[in-house]
Amino acid sequence: MSTQLAHHRPQWKTHIGFLLAAIGSAIGLGNIWRFPYLCYKNGGGAFLVPYFIALVVVGVPLMILEIGLGHKMRGSAPASYAAVSKNWEWTGWWQIIFVMFGIVLYYSVVISWCLNFFFYSFNISWGADPNSFFFKNFLMLSSSPFQIGNVRAPILLALTIVWTLNWLIVFLGVEKGLERANKFFMPLLFILIAVLVFWSLRLSGAAEGLRVYLRPDFSKLKEAGVWIDAFSQIFFTLSLGFGIMIAYASYLPRKTEIVKDSITISLTNCLFSIFAGCGVFAVLGYMAQATAQPIGEVVSQSIGLAFVAFPKAISLLPAFSRIFGILFFGSLVIAGLSSSISIIEAFTSGIVDKFHYSRKPVVSILCISGFFGSIIFATQGGLFWLDIADHFLTQYGLVVAAIMECIIVGWIYRSKKLREHINHTSTFGLSALWDNLVKIVIPIVLVILLVNSLINEFAVPYENYPVLSLIVIGRDWLIFTLFLALIVSARAWKIEPSQREQH
Repeated sequence: MSTQLAHHRPQWKTHIGFLLAAIGSAIGLGNIWRFPYLCYKNGGGAFLVPYFIALVVVGVPLMILEIGLGHKMRGSAPASYAAVSKNWEWTGWWQIIFVMFGIVLYYSVVISWCLNFFFYSFNISWGADPNSFFFKNFLMLSSSPFQIGNVRAPILLALTIVWTLNWLIVFLGVEKGLERANKFFMPLLFILIAVLVFWSLRLSGAAEGLRVYLRPDFSKLKEAGVWIDAFSQIFFTLSLGFGIMIAYASYLPRKTEIVKDSITISLTNCLFSIFAGCGVFAVLGYMAQATAQPIGEVVSQSIGLAFVAFPKAISLLPAFSRIFGILFFGSLVIAGLSSSISIIEAFTSGIVDKFHYSRKPVVSILCISGFFGSIIFATQGGLFWLDIADHFLTQYGLVVAAIMECIIVGWIYRSKKLREHINHTSTFGLSALWDNLVKIVIPIVLVILLVNSLINEFAVPYENYPVLSLIVIGRDWLIFTLFLALIVSARAWKIEPSQREQH
């Protein structure tokens, strides 16, 4: 039975196809708009010290765990956890349910914003006041989360395109869809970002922007918040805790370089963030000079950077500003899509593994449901819903899921068994130090991140939103998806997960 299942499980056609898909999943919008701001805020070049320590202590070991587990168990996150113990199958379902019916719903709306701004770049439609254009003209933002308002037609149209692309790529399968798409997306993304960075470095004021971005302030390293930011950024940027890498690794051949691949994926993601940040701050340096403002007044984080500060900078460019805007927002669309398709694949893999439904109807129903689920974030109150859902699902859902992951693999399955499998299939082996990182160090780090979030949560309501909105949109979303996970995990398997394991 298990031989038949293994024979029919899809596989990556090429090793580079897997690497590009995994890197595509890890590289997302946050690499371009969140990391540069964190670096600037936390001591510039000095921030790279805790950042790379976090990469070595948490990022790479957890990446090895997820890829190793998926490869060993030949299944999605729910199948892999169930193969360890049926009592913990719910953890895998909870991971992929709140990611699929939470994170990807609002993430696809942000991609649709990027797609709109891609087209707006042809005419610099945001005009002289990108802030007013984005919040008042484009989002038509309401005054609170409880004032949902109307669905914004431009966002809905772009959202239809995004979900159609998501559907098409995942529908075509691992080899013809995901692998082929990432072989196109990722080289194109690297080329576009390289063009933007080298173009930006030639602008007047770029050197000052880079100096502000990377100038080390080592006194910042005494602040606990800097280390918390570094470890949380590493954790979130690598798509860890999503169940994605487990599913992707289950499509690998029996002999594969798990450790080497984990290092390659993690390091490429981090270097991309640093490189893209050079372009971002070179442009902000130019903007500061052009407007005669200090750079601290033109820099902003997250959504403000992408849809307010950068459009303003693009408008100020001396030549070819429209082309620059097209390249920038085109890059964001590609970075977003390469991540969203990986989330849909992780959930599809879980459903197909458990129930043996045909893949194509599963993907179609999933993407139609995803589209309709996204519409709440495309309303006038959508930004508030997006912000609250993102805060709770990432700060609490992902962190708790990863802590559970370490407990299940480290203590219940025993990390030594997984390490022996990894060393058996790879030429680059692991030492017992990895066991201690998985069993002790990573859970402690993640618990610190969790406690820090909770302390901030109880000190003051997140972004001063009404407490009821935080409970209904944030906390209850996590509880509801956990309830669904318990229901699905109680259903019987067509083929027992333990039969997937490679011997």
